Amino acid sequence: MRAAELEPPHPGELLVVVGPTASGKSALALELAARFDGEIIGADSVQVYRRFDKGSGKPSASERALAPHHLVDAADARSPLDAAGFVRLADEAIVGARARGKAAIVCGGTFLWVRALLFGLAEGMPRADEVRARHRREAESEGRDALHARLREVDPLAAAKLHPNDLLRVSRALEVFELTGKPMSAAQAEHGFATERYPHRLLAVSRSRDELDRRISLRTRQFLADGLVDEVRGLVADGYGDTRAMASVGYRQARLHVDGALSADALPDEIDRATRVFVRRQRTWLRDRTIVTIDP
Repeated sequence: MRAAELEPPHPGELLVVVGPTASGKSALALELAARFDGEIIGADSVQVYRRFDKGSGKPSASERALAPHHLVDAADARSPLDAAGFVRLADEAIVGARARGKAAIVCGGTFLWVRALLFGLAEGMPRADEVRARHRREAESEGRDALHARLREVDPLAAAKLHPNDLLRVSRALEVFELTGKPMSAAQAEHGFATERYPHRLLAVSRSRDELDRRISLRTRQFLADGLVDEVRGLVADGYGDTRAMASVGYRQARLHVDGALSADALPDEIDRATRVFVRRQRTWLRDRTIVTIDP
């Protein structure tokens, strides 16, 4: 299907542009915003942070001038946003767009956030500031891998979905287990994510695997040409080296290069490889959903 053949959203319906990294989500969201007089709500856990520009695929100033964008440059990475915080901000943006008579178009590749927005989060899981503070101290003294290994012992399903560097989510899963004695993955399975918060259509750009690999490679080299390494060097100097955003694909590899652990020659291929691994996880999530595929 071509984007021009899509029916306008029904009253109250969200158009949700998802898909693998480098597939062309932003371009499709802009096309839909132009067709349906819409505003775009970002669902990307790196683009949401200020200063993380060169390696996040953040829409450019000229693209943002074509349609209002929300939840881009909306937070400081030293105060990380979790799924619940994203849902609160996205709800506000959707209400605001609709109050202005605009269609709400969600666009992003952080599928945990998309799922939370559309179906809610498992409720009733306790929080304790002192537990999270202890986890941060342990990560500093023992390393993040040690925390991830502990999670693997008590909640292997959650651990399998999380990178050891994702301290915020690893800590949260451990926190739930320590406070309740129950794995967070079990609580999420009981929740089922079956109750819809918003009627919606999931849309994705159709790309072959070979074409997507080519686009990933071009994307990586464009990021590096635009100054990703210098951006990372500046972020580390300003205290952003241990943030969750710095552990994301592209930034993590550039940080290794800045630290002298990865050569300039090896850097592009390492980013490509990590991106393809991430894309495989995204494809797995998409495989179980009803997606309207759009021809580029």
